[in-house]
Amino acid sequence: MLVAAMSFSFRRAPALCALVLAWGCSSSEEPSVQAAEPADVAERAGERRALVETYLRPRGIEDPLVLAAMSAAPRHRFVPDDLARYAYDDRALPIGHEQTISQPYVVAFMTQAAEVEPGDKVLEIGTGSGYQAAVLAEIVGELWTIEIVEPLAERARAALEAAGYDRVHVRAGDGYRGWPSEAPFDAILVTAAPDHVPQPLLDQLAEGGRLVLPVGDALQTIVRIRRTPAGDEREELLPVRFVPMTGEARERDE
Repeated sequence: MLVAAMSFSFRRAPALCALVLAWGCSSSEEPSVQAAEPADVAERAGERRALVETYLRPRGIEDPLVLAAMSAAPRHRFVPDDLARYAYDDRALPIGHEQTISQPYVVAFMTQAAEVEPGDKVLEIGTGSGYQAAVLAEIVGELWTIEIVEPLAERARAALEAAGYDRVHVRAGDGYRGWPSEAPFDAILVTAAPDHVPQPLLDQLAEGGRLVLPVGDALQTIVRIRRTPAGDEREELLPVRFVPMTGEARERDE
C-alpha cells in the first residue's frame, strides 16, 4: 500500500515530510521463528546501520534514541525463519494468524511520535512479533505489552527472552482495556487499528503522557493524543494501514 506522510513536529525532532511505501501482507500460516541464544550486538549490525541511513534518517527519523534503538534491535530474530533474509528491508512481513511485523519505518515513526525516554513507563497494545517491544525496550528498559492472539504472545515472549529482553512483560489478552494494575503510563503505543480511540487507554495515561495509535477502518491515520492539565491534545500524523484491532475494540464505550 502507498502511505503518504504529513508534516508535523516532534518534541525532539524537526518536521517530517516524506513519501513512504508500506508493504501490506498477511498469512494464515503459522511460520516458525528462530530460537536463538541472546543476540550478539554485532550480528547483522551492518544491515541495521544501512536500514537507518537508507530508510529512516532521510525520512525524518532523527531522534537519537530512536536511531540507536533501531540500530540495536535485531529484527531478524522476530521474523519467520524463511523470511529472515528480508528482515532489514523496509517492508512489513507476515508472521501468521493474519498478522504482520510492521515495516521498520513505521516502527521508528511511532516510537519517535511517542517521545519515549529512559525511565518512562510504557505500554504496548498488540505485541505481534515482539519487534516493536524490542525497539521500545532498547530505550526504556522495562515495558508492558499485550497480545490478543495467544500463540503470538507466547512466540513473542520466547523471541524477546532469546534476544535478551528480559524486562518486557508479555500478557496474552484483550489490550483494549489496557493494563489497569500497572497504570498510569508515560506512553501507550497501539499497533492495531481500532475504529475509535479506546477510552480505557486514555484513562491510563499519566499527565503529560502520549497515546500513539492508528485509528480508522480501511484506511487509518496515526494519531497522537497528549494528556495535559488543560485537556487532551490530539494530532493526526500519518496515513497508514494496519490490521484491525479485535476483541472488545469492536464495541464503542458507553
